[in-house]
Amino acid sequence: MALPHGYEMVIGLEVHAQVTTKSKLFSGSSTAFGAEPNTQANEIDLGMPGMLPVLNAGAVEAGIKLGLAIGAAINPASVFARKNYYYPDLPKGYQISQYDEPIVKGGQLEIQVEGQPARTIAITRMHLEEDAGKSIHDLGPVNVSYVDLNRAGVPLMEIVSEPDLRTPEEAGAYMKKLRTLLRWLGICDGDMEKGNLRCDANISVRKPGEPFRTRCEIKNLNSIRHIMHAIQHEAERQVEIYEKGGTVSQETRLWDPDNEETRTLRSKEDAHDYRYFPDPDLLPVRIEPARIARVQATMPTLPDVLAQEFAALGLSHEDITLLTSDITYAAYFNQMRAAGAESKLAANWMMGELFGALNKREISLEQSPVSAAQLAGLVKLITEGTISGKIAKQVFAEMLEKGSEAAAIVAALGLTQISDEGALRAACEKAVAANPDAVAKFKGGNERIFGSFVGYVMKETKGQANPERVNAILKELLA
Repeated sequence: MALPHGYEMVIGLEVHAQVTTKSKLFSGSSTAFGAEPNTQANEIDLGMPGMLPVLNAGAVEAGIKLGLAIGAAINPASVFARKNYYYPDLPKGYQISQYDEPIVKGGQLEIQVEGQPARTIAITRMHLEEDAGKSIHDLGPVNVSYVDLNRAGVPLMEIVSEPDLRTPEEAGAYMKKLRTLLRWLGICDGDMEKGNLRCDANISVRKPGEPFRTRCEIKNLNSIRHIMHAIQHEAERQVEIYEKGGTVSQETRLWDPDNEETRTLRSKEDAHDYRYFPDPDLLPVRIEPARIARVQATMPTLPDVLAQEFAALGLSHEDITLLTSDITYAAYFNQMRAAGAESKLAANWMMGELFGALNKREISLEQSPVSAAQLAGLVKLITEGTISGKIAKQVFAEMLEKGSEAAAIVAALGLTQISDEGALRAACEKAVAANPDAVAKFKGGNERIFGSFVGYVMKETKGQANPERVNAILKELLA
C-alpha cells in the first residue's frame, strides 16, 4: 500500500534463524523443542565460573552454506565478541555474538512481487550468535513472570539486509525467499510459530531522493503477515508525525497485532551501548579454502538455478514457483522426469492429483504411498495412449490404496485404452444410429448435444475408448 503525501518506505530486515544443530552453539546441551522449562541448560549456557565455551562446528558450516548460496564472501578469519547488556533471560549478562569480523560478508537475494519486475536485495552480513532464554509473563493468579533458559545458547544466524526494501510486499517476498533457501539448505526449519525464524524490521520514511531519515526498529516479528502489517502501520505513524511538524525518535518498538499498532519498548541502542569486545575464551575461527570447498561439494542445486531449468521445460511461472518452494517437491519432480515422464504432464499430476490426495490424508510428500517412479509410470501410460486421463484417475486411486504399479493395475482390471480404429468407428456408428433425435438436433445447430454421443460411446466401451479419436470420428459421421 502506498504512503500518503508522496513518502516512500525504507526497510531493512534483521532475520534471526535458528540453526538446525542437535546441540547448542557453545555447549553440548540439546536444542530439541518442547522440553520441560530449564531442563536443557547446562553450566556453560549459564556462564558458571570456570566454564569454557566450545564452538559447534556444524553451526559454522551452516553459515558457510548460506554464504555460498547468497554469493557472499566467506571471511577467512572471524571473531566472536561479547555483547554486553542485562536482561533477565540472559544469564551471563552478555551474549556471545560477532561484530567486526562475521562469518559471512555481503551477498544478495533476488525477489519478485507479483506483477512487478524482479529486484535484487543486498545483504550486509551474516553472523553467528547464541540465542537468549525466554521470559514468560503473567502466569498464575498473581501474574508472576518466569524465565525458561532452554533456548539460551541455541545457535542463531543473524542475516542483515541493506535498507533496499521499499514496500511491505517486498519485505514479505524477501522473507519467503529467505525461508525457502534456509529450508532448502537444511540449515533452519523456518518454523516461525516456534520462534525458529524471527525478524526485526528497521523502518524509516522519506520523500524519494532525500537522504535517509531516522529509523525505528520493530522487534520479534514471528509471521510474514505480522511483518507486513507492522511495517505498513509504523511507516504511516512516521508520516503522520512528519506531516504534523514533529520528529521521529530512534527507538525500539513492539508490534501489537490485536490493536494493529506499534508501541514503544525502549530507546534504540547503538553498537557502543553494548561495549563489544572479543570474547577472551574463544579463539578466532579460521576458515580455510579447503573447508569451503568441502562444504560446497555438499550443496544442493539452488532453487533459482532449478527455476531456470524448469522454465526451459515449458513449465508455467506458477508451476515453477511451487516446485522450487520446497526441495522435496523439486526432487520428486526430477525423479519423475528421470523415470521418463513428460515434464508438463508430470507437473500437472504431481501438483494436482497427488498433492490433492496428500492434503486430504494430511500427510507430507515424504509419506506419499505413491513414489515418483510409480507416478511417472502412470504419466507414461497416458502419453503412450495406453489409458485415457479419465481412466488414469481410476488407476491412481488404486495406486494410493494398494501401492501397486500403474501398469499392473491396468492389466489386472482390463483398463487398456481402446485405440483400434475399426472398433472405435463401430461404436461411434452405433451411437449415431441409436440416437436419431439427437442427430437432428445437432444438425439443427444444437452443438452442445455432441457430448451425448461421446457419452454413449464411453458407456459402450466402459470408458476405455480413446477420447481424441472418438471426437474426431463422431465429427466426421455427423458432418
